[in-house]
Amino acid sequence: MNKLTAQSLIAAALALGVTAVLPAPAAETFIVVPPDASLVNDARQLVSNACSKCHGVAGNGVSISPLFPILAAQQETYIEQQLRKLRQRDRADAHARAFMWGISRGLTDEQIAGVAQYFSTQPPAPSQKLDPALVQKGKEIYENPLQLESGAVNCENCHGVHGEGKSKQAIPRLAGQHPGYLNLQVHYYRWLQRNSAIMNQVSAALTEEQIAAVTQYASSLSP
Repeated sequence: MNKLTAQSLIAAALALGVTAVLPAPAAETFIVVPPDASLVNDARQLVSNACSKCHGVAGNGVSISPLFPILAAQQETYIEQQLRKLRQRDRADAHARAFMWGISRGLTDEQIAGVAQYFSTQPPAPSQKLDPALVQKGKEIYENPLQLESGAVNCENCHGVHGEGKSKQAIPRLAGQHPGYLNLQVHYYRWLQRNSAIMNQVSAALTEEQIAAVTQYASSLSP
């Protein structure tokens, strides 16, 4: 798949769930844990050279375009896990092919660890403008069990009551993320372009309207 085709697919998918009306609740105070200096000093230069164009020109991990995820305050273990998957080409979604396969290809384990630590310690992104009606509908989906063939699951059990994610299980933070980006990722799971036993089932069980609502709600959270 060439870059033009991949970008066209991404743009079409984003159109399914991007809405903007009112600002979300203000983010709470975020406490930054001092990172390992040797890793982050090297990572800061790498971020400036290879990451900032897509993930925030200031090097803070706050991307402007919903094509690219906000990495600021993301779970360190999740960033590291995904960079390894991208380097190994274990992620085959159009976005990964178009942008991250090439970038991650030459990263060492130490560089991946440094970048993950660097972004995870950046302050979270400011609140975004979201659709209050969709946010309310999404809250019900996020908090209540979804019945699957394998059993009942709900979003907050994995991603946290406040969308903070879980470090030990490398489960991503959803709070403050671009709703359009989250919407696109759910579709990648639906299309089996990203692999997760749970998320492949969840994405297949949700309607388009439910995906739009739950991604708006998840974005509105602020741990």
